[in-house]
Amino acid sequence: MVYTEGMPSIPKLEQMISALIATPSVSSVNPDFDQGNRAVVDLLAGWLEALGFDIDIRPLPGRPDKANLVATLGRGPGGLVLAGHTDTVPWDEGRWTHDPFRLTEADQRLYGLGTSDMKAFLALAIEAAKSVDAARLQAPLILVATADEESSMAGARALVEGGSPRAAHAVIGEPTGLRPVRLHKGIMMEAIRVTGRSGHSSDPALGVSALEAMHAVVSDLLAWRDELQARHHDALFAVPVPTLNLGHIHGGDNPNRICADCELHIDLRPLPGMALEELRGRLRERLARVADHRGVGIELRPLFEGTPAMDTPAGAAIVRAAEQLTGHPAEAVAFGTEGPYLNQLGMNTVVLGPGDIDQAHQPDEYLELARIEPTLDLLGRLVQRFCIAPH
Repeated sequence: MVYTEGMPSIPKLEQMISALIATPSVSSVNPDFDQGNRAVVDLLAGWLEALGFDIDIRPLPGRPDKANLVATLGRGPGGLVLAGHTDTVPWDEGRWTHDPFRLTEADQRLYGLGTSDMKAFLALAIEAAKSVDAARLQAPLILVATADEESSMAGARALVEGGSPRAAHAVIGEPTGLRPVRLHKGIMMEAIRVTGRSGHSSDPALGVSALEAMHAVVSDLLAWRDELQARHHDALFAVPVPTLNLGHIHGGDNPNRICADCELHIDLRPLPGMALEELRGRLRERLARVADHRGVGIELRPLFEGTPAMDTPAGAAIVRAAEQLTGHPAEAVAFGTEGPYLNQLGMNTVVLGPGDIDQAHQPDEYLELARIEPTLDLLGRLVQRFCIAPH
């Protein structure tokens, strides 16, 4: 740490963004791509400690290279959490015009992996915190940086299991184009494996085709999708019904063998109010009926635990404040965030950040320079309202 006149030197905003972008922190369900985020957490922790925040670095169980950061300024009940994830998705090798790990300014944009989704927001939150006088805080300002949002939500789950941080209000800086979001769908990704019996294709009686049984599974899934969409509807969403996508299938090994094994991967996006475990239970019941009818084994395996839908009340103070300060009504989106986990900790959460979801997970990801000053102004006003002069 460099000190000037007794005070620690905090990098300028663009230097912070540049350092975060230059520090790889990919998380992926594919071990070949997966990386730790500890180097990013250490950068953030150093800057925040220099601003007087109390630092709590929480390694994930069994993964010392992955950690959450909870940094707190001030004490007392209530308060505001500014939260973001430190990881990025993998990048498309050879498809970027700009180096994904070097912050590049061009065309009134900042290019780099994580500029929109969502390392830049963490730097903006720290920049906003620079002007906060800790002596004036009536409620705490808490910055939270998590691990593995892009893969398993392990960081957010660890926060819930640990029971903190506790605050009244939270803002997650995911890319929303500075439009507040209070609702989003949940995510379930499930593997369905059918096990039959192989045999010579010349005589169907020699085996039990897992591929043909999977045909029955797919038909039943499509019928279930129709039932779910007829029963559940929310006009606040652009796609107002739950969706079920058949995303991946593989079975068998040769045309002249009866297929013994077939696996299907599905993606289910439930609306708020649709509980994940209840949906899994109903799916298991349906698959059991197909298995009995077709004489095969069927196994249902979650590809990850799933993320529940988020439903922050429209009348929550953070929702009303975000709507007033941005001039936009709170929206509903299809993509998932860590919002439901912060809500489980007792907060009311709004998703609100400067990036655009269209830029997330794309080559040449960028953040519009024009979004920086409005974001800093917005964060400053939220800190004033919920930490310095809370109602």
